[in-house]
Amino acid sequence: MIIAVASGKGGTGKTTVALALAQSAGEEVVLLDADVEEPNLHLFLPLEGKEVEEVFRFVPEVSQERCNFCGQCREICRFNALSVFPGVILTFPELCHGCYGCLEVCKEGAISEGRRLLGRLKAGRWGKNLLAYGELEVGEAMASPLIKALKKKYLSPDRLNIVDCPPGTACPMLTAVRGADFCLLVTEPTPFGLHDLAQAAQAVESLGVPAGVVLNRAGSPYPELYDFLRQKGLPLLLEIPFSRKVAEGYARGKGLLETMPELEAEFKKILAEVLGP
Repeated sequence: MIIAVASGKGGTGKTTVALALAQSAGEEVVLLDADVEEPNLHLFLPLEGKEVEEVFRFVPEVSQERCNFCGQCREICRFNALSVFPGVILTFPELCHGCYGCLEVCKEGAISEGRRLLGRLKAGRWGKNLLAYGELEVGEAMASPLIKALKKKYLSPDRLNIVDCPPGTACPMLTAVRGADFCLLVTEPTPFGLHDLAQAAQAVESLGVPAGVVLNRAGSPYPELYDFLRQKGLPLLLEIPFSRKVAEGYARGKGLLETMPELEAEFKKILAEVLGP
C-alpha cells in the first residue's frame, strides 16, 4: 500500500502529516521524503545505519573528430541541449533530459554516454521502520529522475509506504504521487490554500488516484473550502487545530504527535479508512 501526502503549495504541513501518519501506523513502515530539493523528515527522526548512494543521469559526450556535423542530434533534441556549427558541436548538460535520442540518431558514433551527478539517495532506520530521502545536487533543475530512483530503490510491496511529496502540481509532485493507492491532500483555510488545493485535486484526479483532505491550522471559518470539498466529493478526513504549541515544537524538531498526542487516534482512523479491513 502506498499513501502519498501532497499539496498544491509549500508550507501547508505535508511533512507534519506524513510523519504523524507513519508514527501512528503501528506496523513496519517505509517513509519516503520525495521532496528532494529540500528534504527535512530526517531532522525529526533519530536514524541508525545510514547509507548513501550517488545517482547519475545520462548526458551526451561528443567526439569532435568523429562528428560530421550533420545536425541530426540537434534536430531530435527538444530541449536545445546540443548546438551544431560548422566544425564544432556544443553541448549544454544542464538542459539535457536524458532521453538518449541524440545517441540513437548519431550514425557516426560520435556521441557516447556520459554521466552527470544528479543527487544522492540517503536512508536510515528508526526502530523497525525505514526512512529514505533524496538530495538533489546543487544546480540541478530536474527533480523527477531522482524521485523515480528513490521510489524504485526503496518502495516495498510488503509494507505500508508513505511518500512525502514535493509541493505544487508540477512534474516532481506528479512523479511522487504516480502509482500511489491513495493521496492525502493537505491544505489550509485560506484563499491561497483553496486555490492550490483545487489545482492539486485536479492533478491527482488526472492520475486516477483517489484522494482525501487534511485541513491544517483549522479554526478560522472559511466556508468556501467546505463548499469546494462537497462539489468535488472529497472527504475531509481530519482537521488539525491551529496551535502555537505545534509551531514551536516543529521549530525544535518535534513532530505533531509529540505536542498533540491526542491526535494519534485520529491518524489511526485515517489509516483504517484508507487501508480497509
